[in-house]
Amino acid sequence: MNKQLQQIIHIPPNPPVSPTHQPTEKVFAALIEPKHANTIIRRLNQIAPLQNLQHLKRIQKKQLQGGKPELYVVLCLASENETQSDRMPLDVEDIVNSYHLTPFITEVNKYAALSKEEWEEQCKLWPTSYHPPTYNNTGITGFSEEDSKAVFNFMKSTVELAKSGDHLIVNAAMIVDPLVGQIIASACDEVCSWHTGTSKAKTETCDFKQLEGFTSHVDANITAKDITFLSNGSANNLQQCYKAVSCLNPWWFAQQSFHSSPCYCHPLRHASIVAIEASAARDRHLFPGFGHNEKSYGVDCNSSSSGSLAKRQRVDLENVKNSGEQDANTEGSNSLGRPYLCTGYDIYLIWEPCAMCAMALVHQRIRRIFYALPNPETGALGSVHRLQGEKSLNHHYAVFRVVMPELEFPVER
Repeated sequence: MNKQLQQIIHIPPNPPVSPTHQPTEKVFAALIEPKHANTIIRRLNQIAPLQNLQHLKRIQKKQLQGGKPELYVVLCLASENETQSDRMPLDVEDIVNSYHLTPFITEVNKYAALSKEEWEEQCKLWPTSYHPPTYNNTGITGFSEEDSKAVFNFMKSTVELAKSGDHLIVNAAMIVDPLVGQIIASACDEVCSWHTGTSKAKTETCDFKQLEGFTSHVDANITAKDITFLSNGSANNLQQCYKAVSCLNPWWFAQQSFHSSPCYCHPLRHASIVAIEASAARDRHLFPGFGHNEKSYGVDCNSSSSGSLAKRQRVDLENVKNSGEQDANTEGSNSLGRPYLCTGYDIYLIWEPCAMCAMALVHQRIRRIFYALPNPETGALGSVHRLQGEKSLNHHYAVFRVVMPELEFPVER
């Protein structure tokens, strides 16, 4: 296996654009006297706040050859069809008249920079702020060698889960606590399940299985050969192999006939949803005395918050097991705080989730999503939509694609 070809690729909230071709927006600006700068800016922030341009600095400073600086200020937004003779808001016109300003129209960048290269290009038009994204547990951009090793091994274990008993490829999901390297829950697609008894995901979760030392017991070559991932086979072969992956083919179950088969069908039981259900079952098992009205530890945590994981109440599994053996309802077992949904957890998926699964992970407060393969038809985190960049949502996670060359084997004929 060539480790140099393994990659963890960040999927940004907005589609990538060339640094020299970033979207712009027109604004009214004017040259002002430096002694009036503070007064004008305070007034403009009250009457014409730049609500959708928070990355934009209101003042642009230019240094002349004689050493005297020139200050330009953004007055307000200008529509695409406006000219200098068109009217501005009356309050802004009052400022223009009071300080004898000469407004003009200029262009500024519409969105915040996602890279240093984008930021440098933006500042050529008008100064903006740049805040490098933070991804890993310590709040440092990128992944350490140890973090990367953990990510690749958790993804290998997720690949192993994707093998179904009926020889069809299905999606698999694994929810992980990255602080302690502990698997919280794991599941596969159960849209059409031949297991009519207890869910496999729930049973595995109740056993509290853990990935020891971030290692996987799966042989990568055998796994890739058995489950026939990726792209060198014919389109027909790929379609046949992947037909049971719920996020790729959400209506596949409706095309099947199961009158003589001991199975059940549920169109919503995608791997992510089943894993979430298993995680909730685990919490109920560990904290039997905590009802819906009890205080839950941990609050909404965005992926950009470096200290967010500290807000989760962590569980020592050995202590929980010991107290459970004595009395599952004693005060000792209830003294541990029940975690708030999946705050601070990561989830590993074989395929990029659909919109339903991606939104469910928003509601669960997942911190990071890792997937191995794109979903070109219904993918909600990069291929078709980018839910992680939807500003109206009250939680945002970081999204990564895990590229592992050992999974890129041709489909066997």
